[in-house]
Amino acid sequence: MLHGAIEAEQGAPPAAPADGQSWLVGTGASGAWLGQTGKIAARQSGNWLFVTPRDGVKVLNRTSGQEMRYFAGWKVAARPALPNGGTVVDIEARNTIASILAVLTTAGIVPAT
Repeated sequence: MLHGAIEAEQGAPPAAPADGQSWLVGTGASGAWLGQTGKIAARQSGNWLFVTPRDGVKVLNRTSGQEMRYFAGWKVAARPALPNGGTVVDIEARNTIASILAVLTTAGIVPAT
């Protein structure tokens, strides 16, 4: 799992997976992935290998181009909303800064407190 990458996050196995490809099993897992939600499903020698993530695991989602990390659950940074106008700039600036800090915390770049 060094320098791991997933093709995408989804609940059902792909129709024609290639050996060496991996996916993050999403909610509503079905078929061969039933009961494997939150694990990484890796295709090896024509079979599925399920990897239970541990704190510190990072993967690149090849579909979105975004890194995901595991710390008591999968974390993905969300894009903060842009200021949308208003009459009091100070409130907008504070809300925007708070949103940026929340994203940086989710990404594991800054500590929560």
